[in-house]
Amino acid sequence: MLALVWICYDPPMFPTVAEFTPLLRLSETPAATGFGFRSGDRGTHTSRTLMLEELETLLANTSPDAGRKAYADAIIDENVTDKRTAATRRLTNQRLGELYALDPTVPLFRLLRRCWMSDKPGRPLLALLCALARDPLLRATAPPVLSMRPGDELSRQSMTEAVVATVGGRLNDSIIDKVVRNASSSWTQSGHLRGRMRKVRQRVSPTPLAVAYSLLLGYLLGLRGQRLFGTLWAKALDSTADNLIFRAMDAKRLGFLDLKQAGNVIDVGFGPVLTLDELRECHGTY
Repeated sequence: MLALVWICYDPPMFPTVAEFTPLLRLSETPAATGFGFRSGDRGTHTSRTLMLEELETLLANTSPDAGRKAYADAIIDENVTDKRTAATRRLTNQRLGELYALDPTVPLFRLLRRCWMSDKPGRPLLALLCALARDPLLRATAPPVLSMRPGDELSRQSMTEAVVATVGGRLNDSIIDKVVRNASSSWTQSGHLRGRMRKVRQRVSPTPLAVAYSLLLGYLLGLRGQRLFGTLWAKALDSTADNLIFRAMDAKRLGFLDLKQAGNVIDVGFGPVLTLDELRECHGTY
């Protein structure tokens, strides 16, 4: 599976860029790829943003048990996302597939959709969490955004340096600038930034299912216990570990996860939503 490097601590709510950086190191293996994670130095943000509006429209106009072909048909043939040309519709299908898989056989998407149906307020964060798992370019921009404190103005230079550190010399300056613009838009769509030209950091408030989904992503990568609360996805929720645990308890009551806590020891499981094969694939480490 993808090897995830984490920091296991009860950190300040907005760690520094240096503290975030180790959370980005993913190495590809077949199991994690099967779960839906993507690594490397390529991503959808060279040409698109989070595409939150298109995703919301698509999921509102398709059956919860739709297959990948049904999603493609809805975008291309039925034009539910209201694109002007056939070429744009095909490209929309491709880009949404890159960001979210749109395939119920991929656990990241199947469980995204399950949360989506029950959690309208949490949809922007759910979309961001999934896209962070699937787009290395968006993931590269996480440290400069998540290390900001509410009221701080986004530095385009810090975003540019973060992208360059991921892609090296593969992209020219104009494409890197486009990645920065698209990623800035995505972090605005998720609620982490506000403003048009001048992007300012604001704190997000995660819903119970957004917390559960963030913990699930770490769980699929083999993390267990307290380490689930120190992943990149958990950090993207702008919350202390105690608040995340409180929200996770609500998610337990909603039937999305199992959770037991005794003092400083916490046990989180996803038997209610993962298949037996998936549980066997994501071997845990404590």
